[in-house]
Amino acid sequence: MQITLENMDQIDFAKGDGLVPAIIQDRDSGRVLMLGYMDPAALRRTFELQQVTFYSRSKERLWTKGETSGNYLRLDQVELDCDADTLLIQALPQGPVCHTGDPTCFGKSFTGISFLTYLEDVIDQRHSQPSEQSYTSSLFQRGIDKIAQKVGEEAVEVVIASKNEDEDLLLGELADLTYHLLVLLRAKNIKLGDVLKVLEDRHQ
Repeated sequence: MQITLENMDQIDFAKGDGLVPAIIQDRDSGRVLMLGYMDPAALRRTFELQQVTFYSRSKERLWTKGETSGNYLRLDQVELDCDADTLLIQALPQGPVCHTGDPTCFGKSFTGISFLTYLEDVIDQRHSQPSEQSYTSSLFQRGIDKIAQKVGEEAVEVVIASKNEDEDLLLGELADLTYHLLVLLRAKNIKLGDVLKVLEDRHQ
């Protein structure tokens, strides 16, 4: 069930002595970022600020994630589980989530779609902090025409590879195309999540 300010009474805060666990999930990658606890006031503040806010058991007060570091969690939506005592909050991280500087509080291991968003972050870094040794940086320096050309070339390579029985070759070409598409997205200031949102809307 999706939770809003209007139906917060559906949450059973009494089971946890006034607190419920809140699992924070990256809206775009689906990876779990962290776990915190909320009371009704923290959830209301989350909706009001559109930034994830917890009740800190150690500080005994409301605590907005990022209030000192600037690495806020921008709210997307809140879901309630079947037992009405746990929240799943989808958010957009505005920087590293863990105090160690890691993207999540569960380490740096990325697989599946979460690796794509990690790769997107690496490409963004190569764009903002160019390196002479970086192929990605050299693409950005050569401009959108070269990037678009590479996407076209890799797409042709995928078509050619798909016409034979060498699966490893096809996988390699598909990986090259995916990488260059991510570079093109960054060059056009489009996030992978924006593309996924279009697909989600079409599916619905």
